[in-house]
Amino acid sequence: MIRYRTAVIEGLEVFYREAGDPSAPTLVLLHGFPTSSIAYQELIVALSDEFHLIAPDYPGFGHSSAPAADTWEYTFDHLADVVDQLLDSLGLTRYALYVHDYGAPVGFRLALRHPDRITGIITQNGNAYEEGLTPFWEPLRTVWNDPSEQNLAPLRENYTRQATHWQYTHGVRDVTLVNPDKEALDQALLDRPGNQEIQLALFRDYGTNVERYPQWQEYLRIHQPPVLAVWGRHDEIFGPEGALAFARDVKKAHVQLLDAGHFALDTRGPQIAALARTFLRTLPD
Repeated sequence: MIRYRTAVIEGLEVFYREAGDPSAPTLVLLHGFPTSSIAYQELIVALSDEFHLIAPDYPGFGHSSAPAADTWEYTFDHLADVVDQLLDSLGLTRYALYVHDYGAPVGFRLALRHPDRITGIITQNGNAYEEGLTPFWEPLRTVWNDPSEQNLAPLRENYTRQATHWQYTHGVRDVTLVNPDKEALDQALLDRPGNQEIQLALFRDYGTNVERYPQWQEYLRIHQPPVLAVWGRHDEIFGPEGALAFARDVKKAHVQLLDAGHFALDTRGPQIAALARTFLRTLPD
């Protein structure tokens, strides 16, 4: 059974899903944009017989508090601060990470802060290499260099119903596998008053992640955490070259390219669950 909990972190209500035996090995699941921990609902059910799973919603996402962008600092450093404090409050000192999209910059910040806590990393279209950045990112690069309203305005198209649908369906051969309920929930949360400003703040800050890629890669080379890179090969946001690059820095990285798009878990869930289970069984205690 999944339990739906809330913790108070920095005065905010931070929602998280939890399942499995807390004495079992822990997997922390970090979601991407424009979704929330709902992205992991089925995977949590699939793995909870053997593992302890924690999936939080970041501030501004899902069921967590969403203070206005002019009252709370929406940066990836700050998102990582909140997740770090949540895990501390739960007494978690050893865990594997599952990262997708925004989950990668949050997760790698945690790994740099606490390399001794990380037992392994599953990255599902969670990028850490320049090679993984597709043409999708060119308008954002412009904003990182000049965050003027003129450059920011086109980015608002990423928060429309059409853009959300594209994120879920591009690169997918059989779109009947895509659950429209998740799209609808994501869009409803994006459409909340003030949420576009929250998302624009994170788009502006995303350049700090690219700047830190060399630090994350150094962490991988030095600490050699077990890595499973399971990737939708047709992703037009983070291309498959981003998955293959992990093998350059981690000697025993396992790279699996799937016939899927950016939200590979939604159309290849059972396959990814099986790969994750096999991988997690090999990790140290």
